[in-house]
Amino acid sequence: MTRYTELLSQGASDQRRLVHVERDQARAVLTLCDPERLNPLSAGLMVQLQAHVMDLTADPSLRTIVITGQDPAFCAGGDLDMIESGATAIQTASDPSDTTDAWRWIRRQFGGLVRTITSADKIFIAAVNGTAAGVGLAFALACDVIIASERAVLVPAFGRLGLVPEVGTSWLLTRRLGYQSAMALYITGRHIDAAEASQLGLVQEVHPHHELLHAAQRWCDRISMFPPHAVEMTKPLLRAAVDATWEQSLKLEEYAEANCFSTTALPAAAAAIKQRR
Repeated sequence: MTRYTELLSQGASDQRRLVHVERDQARAVLTLCDPERLNPLSAGLMVQLQAHVMDLTADPSLRTIVITGQDPAFCAGGDLDMIESGATAIQTASDPSDTTDAWRWIRRQFGGLVRTITSADKIFIAAVNGTAAGVGLAFALACDVIIASERAVLVPAFGRLGLVPEVGTSWLLTRRLGYQSAMALYITGRHIDAAEASQLGLVQEVHPHHELLHAAQRWCDRISMFPPHAVEMTKPLLRAAVDATWEQSLKLEEYAEANCFSTTALPAAAAAIKQRR
């Protein structure tokens, strides 16, 4: 048995409830629940989180998914015990584990989750309630909307561990900060508090700590006011536009907009606006 299959087995056999799910009609809140360890992405937590996200995104009645952590942290990133034991296994000649074990976990679990977040029709809202480090930060950055508590701290911990930015972080940070600022953040590894994160455009809103989940629910309320197809079609459109030319974006918009004319929501909305005028 290789290290990768061991981790899957360990994760599946972990009987603790490490992810709490709360549903309310068309919305759900996922809370990472290992607060004594700052909600690290252990095998058990990761297996549960991925399973819940897959179940929720497959539900056609669901429109928004909030991801947060149980205080005091959002997510401390990769489990250091798991990282250390995995590296030791790979470097031990007598152990059958090799680099492909790490690759499989990073691609199928960490990468699998962010691919689901970014490709699903649902809108994911990261409610960052405390420290978001390493892969935990990557998960937050992959969401469609990021709001933060005044206690939130973004920690790009990759360099300190001798790792590169992973799980889409290099792509996201260079587009939001530019190359030099992203490189400086990687080299210094400095912590970014909520106020600075807002100034840099890394989070959309900052709220008093006790109001964070209420703020996330207000985002869910806003989204619920839109016809479902509008948000579902806009999400892939905007994500594709990041790497598209202006002309390519224009063409994507033209095809998507024309499809909206076949919905019953458009004439109803137009009529309502005309009546208010």
